[in-house]
Amino acid sequence: MSTATRLQVAPNLIASAARRVMGRCEELARVTSTPGSITRVYLSPEHARVNRLAAEWMRELGMTTRQDAAGNQIGRLAPAGAPDAPALLMGSHLDTVPDAGRFDGIVGVLMALEVVRLIRRVDAEGTASSPFPFALEVVAFSDEEGTRFGKALLGSSAVAGQWDESWWELTDADGSTLREAFREFGLDPGRVGEAARRPEQLVGYLEAHIEQGPELHRSGQALAAVSSIASARRFQLVVEGEARHAGGTPYDMRRDALLGASEATLAVERICRGEHHIVGTVGQLEAFPGAVNVVPGEAHFSLDLRGEFDDSRDHAWDEIARELDAIMGRRGLRWTAREVHSAPAVFCAPLLQDVVRAGIGGEAPTLFSRAGHDAMSIGAITEVGMLFLRNPDGISHHPDEAVAGADVAAGIRALAEAVLHLGAERR
Repeated sequence: MSTATRLQVAPNLIASAARRVMGRCEELARVTSTPGSITRVYLSPEHARVNRLAAEWMRELGMTTRQDAAGNQIGRLAPAGAPDAPALLMGSHLDTVPDAGRFDGIVGVLMALEVVRLIRRVDAEGTASSPFPFALEVVAFSDEEGTRFGKALLGSSAVAGQWDESWWELTDADGSTLREAFREFGLDPGRVGEAARRPEQLVGYLEAHIEQGPELHRSGQALAAVSSIASARRFQLVVEGEARHAGGTPYDMRRDALLGASEATLAVERICRGEHHIVGTVGQLEAFPGAVNVVPGEAHFSLDLRGEFDDSRDHAWDEIARELDAIMGRRGLRWTAREVHSAPAVFCAPLLQDVVRAGIGGEAPTLFSRAGHDAMSIGAITEVGMLFLRNPDGISHHPDEAVAGADVAAGIRALAEAVLHLGAERR
């Protein structure tokens, strides 16, 4: 791509932008429902507070702001004389898992704001507004993690016009339904469809995100373009055996559901390690009746299954199911599975991969994302592209999650240049 689209700003401006991002990550980390750690869930008072902060930062850049009908916070900068121009979306999410790190999602929203700040300075025609044939929008999605109601990507699903009416009856740990939480937050459940965007309103979506894995750290590289986002399936499984007295029941009479579930978790690891680019995780395991002196008669466990391609992911599930049949049959147990989430792999658009690689410069690496992102939903209505930042040691969803200020600076420059390249392509 043409070098004419390189970002012509002083290095100190990029460094200042990175410092601002890092400082604001710390500021947002203080907005939490759990003192001493970071927890910020959908439709909570903390959600409202971070939306207000994001709106302030958007207005500082001359953006018009709104909170949409699903609780996403959006800022828009339109080209001069074209208020209804289609928009390039940039952003990520501001919600967190329990006891979270400071950067997952958050850094992508804040970097997008700094890209808008830089782009406003770059205008070959000498105007003070966007030089592009499209608007710039920054979106702070409201529920990527699914922590409160157990359903991920609610905010971006609403933007993609994929809201499912059955979700209204989802409940949180306190028994509040999603419908009730909407109303308490000041949103109207009957208007959630107004959050949906149409494909003709959008140019594309670019998301910057920490890698949430160790590949860049291991290779000593700061940034990568993303080729695709892993397909995912999630299951809740139940193993049924027989609860009996722990002391009085000999081993040859036991139908121990917990042992069956435990053997199943090891089978998940063995099968997935043998499949290329497949990751299976059992994150929950619970035994019933849960007494110290009772053989477990029932066990519940979760399975999160991800793969680069849908067919290889599904093949791994078929292998796991066959192995479960064998394990449970050998132990005299029964098992059932309920699929609670399914998402196909999402492939980043070739043009958006190209502009991200051009923004990074040199021999930019390309990775596929094993983690899910809001781009998975937004891919239903527009082309998506992603930029990864190095995540030291690959630690994420944990307080030790980290990113270096220098890498943030490099990412801001790369993302801004990607936008410049895209603008040049669409002139």
